[in-house]
Amino acid sequence: MRLARPAPLMLIGFVLMLAGVVFPLLMVLQVLPSTFLLNFFSYGASVSGLFMGIIGVTSYVQETRGKK
Repeated sequence: MRLARPAPLMLIGFVLMLAGVVFPLLMVLQVLPSTFLLNFFSYGASVSGLFMGIIGVTSYVQETRGKK
């Protein structure tokens, strides 16, 4: 069963992981205020980006190994 194409999943996962790093950095530098909503979004973006990236990589591996 194929869920989605692997490249967009990996790209979205990378962007979410990047947002999960950039937002806390901006909060530490006091460019953005540290609010509960922004902290929760940063954590959620990081975790969901990690899972989407893992799903994208595993589907890429399954797709390339299936072509042998």
